[in-house]
Amino acid sequence: MSLLSSALSMSAFALAASISPGPVNLVCLSSGTRYPLARGLVFVTGATLGFIALFLAIGFGLGALLAERPELERWLTVAGVLFLLYLCVQLARDDGRLDTCDAQRAPGFVSGALMQWLNPKAWLASAAGIGAFAGSDTAYIALFAALYLPICWLSLSAWVLAGASLRSVVNQPRVLRAINRVLAVLLASSCLLLLL
Repeated sequence: MSLLSSALSMSAFALAASISPGPVNLVCLSSGTRYPLARGLVFVTGATLGFIALFLAIGFGLGALLAERPELERWLTVAGVLFLLYLCVQLARDDGRLDTCDAQRAPGFVSGALMQWLNPKAWLASAAGIGAFAGSDTAYIALFAALYLPICWLSLSAWVLAGASLRSVVNQPRVLRAINRVLAVLLASSCLLLLL
């Protein structure tokens, strides 16, 4: 496979994995509805860089360690699911009032980066992408990460922008409460799928 066709394949994979619904995407959507756009983009930047760090760690050896020690992978899945269930509870308990939103409580850079390390979708996307397109070739892993970076950032930003565009629709507490509860159920459902 030529370098160009590999890069195109990697980019298509990165887009599909980044734009498809997942825990981080749902937090981006919720953040867009509740907080100023700039706060959402801070979270997006942290989540993107956290994902790239995870991707490179898996590509440069962490994936091999997990293959040797499957109990570590199970532990990471359980920790990730517990964290996601915590987020579900927070979403479900939200009162839906935008006027009480404190921008200082918005998910930030560090929470975005850490969330990726606890996000089972991020682990699966990294391992699957590296296995399919890069293997142990360090140059291909670096190329894949360089392509993933802007694609991931733009994809997550699209979710924040979608949330911001919904802000005028969800300005009634009962509407936002209903949306938050639907998002909580979707997130909890994704947790169940990860445990199967």
